[in-house]
Amino acid sequence: MSAAAIVAASIGFIPGTAQAADPVKPARQASGAPSVDPAAGLETFTSAATTGSAQLSLFLSARAWSAHNIELTTSLGRGTPPLDTTIDWGDGTTGTVTASGSSETQTSHTYKELGEYTIKATVVDPVLGTSDTKEVRVRTAGSEFTPYGPTRLLDTRSGTGAVQGKVKGYSSTRLKVAGNGGIPAGVTAVALNVTAANSTSGGHVKVFASGSTRPTASNINFEAGQTVPNLVIAQVGADGYVELYNGGWEPVDLIADVTGYFGREEASGYAPQAPARVVDTRSGTGTAAGAVAGQGSFTVKVAEPGATAVALNLTATNPQQAGHLTVHPAGQAAPTTSNVNFTAGQTVANSVIVPVDKDGRITVRNGSWAPSDVIVDLVGTYSAASPCAYVPVTPARQIDTRESWSKGPWPTRGYLWQAFSIGQEAWVLNTTVTNTRGAGFLSVAPDPNTTGSYADRTATPPQRPVSSTLNWTAGRTAANLVQANAGEYGIVDFWNQGWDSADLVVDIFGYYDNW
Repeated sequence: MSAAAIVAASIGFIPGTAQAADPVKPARQASGAPSVDPAAGLETFTSAATTGSAQLSLFLSARAWSAHNIELTTSLGRGTPPLDTTIDWGDGTTGTVTASGSSETQTSHTYKELGEYTIKATVVDPVLGTSDTKEVRVRTAGSEFTPYGPTRLLDTRSGTGAVQGKVKGYSSTRLKVAGNGGIPAGVTAVALNVTAANSTSGGHVKVFASGSTRPTASNINFEAGQTVPNLVIAQVGADGYVELYNGGWEPVDLIADVTGYFGREEASGYAPQAPARVVDTRSGTGTAAGAVAGQGSFTVKVAEPGATAVALNLTATNPQQAGHLTVHPAGQAAPTTSNVNFTAGQTVANSVIVPVDKDGRITVRNGSWAPSDVIVDLVGTYSAASPCAYVPVTPARQIDTRESWSKGPWPTRGYLWQAFSIGQEAWVLNTTVTNTRGAGFLSVAPDPNTTGSYADRTATPPQRPVSSTLNWTAGRTAANLVQANAGEYGIVDFWNQGWDSADLVVDIFGYYDNW
């Protein structure tokens, strides 16, 4: 991708109206939003020491530019005039570039398969009869997904995975991921369902790679007495650990259940899609109509054969008593893990990545003793045939309507649009809604417009989505991970589906692409 293809991130306000079908007039685009560079922080590789002659020497450096793409820089020493350099990309393909000592030449190559490769470049000066050859070892940046579990890796209540006892305020616990059980060494990221429990005051949890700087971005927000889960896709440190930081004043118990991991080897890629409702027990969509009985379950097909896992948004609504929902592959016994925790009358959602059986089916179990309605929205599928690999980035804040640059607050019955970059297929984001003044829900969907159409005020109002990412009530802060489909133009919309104002915070953790 050229530098020109990287679109600066920005937020635009589209004031909503009382009726979803009414026209929506674009307002002035907000300024000062941070830029999103998909190549930021990716690895750079250099060639070995110079071995050429005094008349001719070749220099190489390479940089991972996306999940499968490597950009190679070539140049020649001692002011050599432009000469053709033959490049063996290490995957059975070759190419030719012209390099000179007076300038650097960049050329890119996309590898079909993830992995490590040796790039070998050779330049020959037919006039002087000299030549030089250099090699540089490169590694693609993308990672693919392997389902695992669901399995509990951490529970501070019992001492599983860490010292027994709550994590103190403003401190961390370390969790071993790589090399833990059947998870191999060298994994780059992990999918964890993290739960904060037994809190005596409000706070938040941040999950990040061991050895890295603690980010501004957070994963879970909780209040006193709440049990709050959230899906986390976290980078794994070079030592194989992640850190879970308690950002509250008081101690809190932390629980982490793994559902899969990402590695640089070929496994399952990701195919994003616009959110699609596959189950709604209120209407009988996907399963029998009517609330799921206490301690009851249902099985539903959510993917075609060949899929290894699916990305879902799971919602419990109208529960008659407190309890939890658990999702697992069909045909297996229900694990001890949970995905959504709820109290009586609460509507609560959580993102889920869960393995499927060979026929693409999952089972959803109601762990309460009383009935509850269940909603399942499908947002993507993992399989060997799916094209997109995952690239984690340093967690960063992209939207915060509490800050002046974003021209808050978030409009009621309207949406904000965020331009990321063109070329990525989906973004892994954590969305948080706070300062809520009434009940509502968040929808996240790709935008059909370009940044140019917003700039010249010719944007077509997007259709209001029906799927939900998270639900909130007055005075509550709610968070949920979303694997947001970037659409054709790299713009994602965040809809406030409530009638009252609220603030929106969006943090970025990575992206999927197929090049």
